[in-house]
Amino acid sequence: MSDPQHQERACSAALVRAFSFLGKRWNGMILGTLLDGPAGFAELRRAVGKIHDSVLSERLAELSAAGLVERTVDPGPPVTVSYQLTEKGQALLPALRELSAWAEANLPE
Repeated sequence: MSDPQHQERACSAALVRAFSFLGKRWNGMILGTLLDGPAGFAELRRAVGKIHDSVLSERLAELSAAGLVERTVDPGPPVTVSYQLTEKGQALLPALRELSAWAEANLPE
């Protein structure tokens, strides 16, 4: 019989998955940029900062594969591509806003 006071602690597997994915460099920032609505590739690149086009493209593909971001092509002319949060991505809004508020109040610039 194990002693309840000495049980091993373990982080929730779901929390580990969430931080492994959302904590991956740029993913959270891309999602945060899309909080205010759809954005094109160049707009995302400018908003996120010093991200290479290939990395942004890779992250957008990952976010899309996870069902958080949707890519929409408008045939134009001119052809335009935009990215927006899916319903699943929008479900992150409260958590992202809370994290942002917490960081504003508790993390030095």
